[in-house]
Amino acid sequence: QVQLVESGGGLVQAGGSLRLSCAASGSIFKISDVGWYRQAPGKQRELVATITKADYTNYADSVKGRFTVSKDNAKNTVYLQMNSLKPEDTAVYYCNATGVLFGRNYNYWGQGTQVTVSS
Repeated sequence: QVQLVESGGGLVQAGGSLRLSCAASGSIFKISDVGWYRQAPGKQRELVATITKADYTNYADSVKGRFTVSKDNAKNTVYLQMNSLKPEDTAVYYCNATGVLFGRNYNYWGQGTQVTVSS
C-alpha cells in the first residue's frame, strides 16, 4: 500500500501564493507518476498538474504560468507551488499517485487539502 498525505492548504487573498505538499509513504516503489487534482463545489474533479518519474511535467491550461509541480525524491514528496492565485482556484486539492508494476496498475489518492482564495 501507498499512503499519500497532503498539506499546505489554507485561506489566501487573490494574488497570493501557497505551496502544497504530498508526502508518500509505504510501497512507493509502485509509484511512477504523481498528479494534483482539484474539485470545486458542484464541479467535477479536474487535473491540475502532473509530474512523471523522469520529471516531465504537464499543466492544465488554467494554471499554466502560475503553478509549478516539483518533487524531492529524498523526501518522497511532491510539491505544487501556486502563485497569482485567483478565486476560481478555490477547491479541495488532491494528490494522486499511479504506477504499473508487473502488469498490475496501482492508483492511490490522498485525503485532500482545502484551498480557499478570497477576492
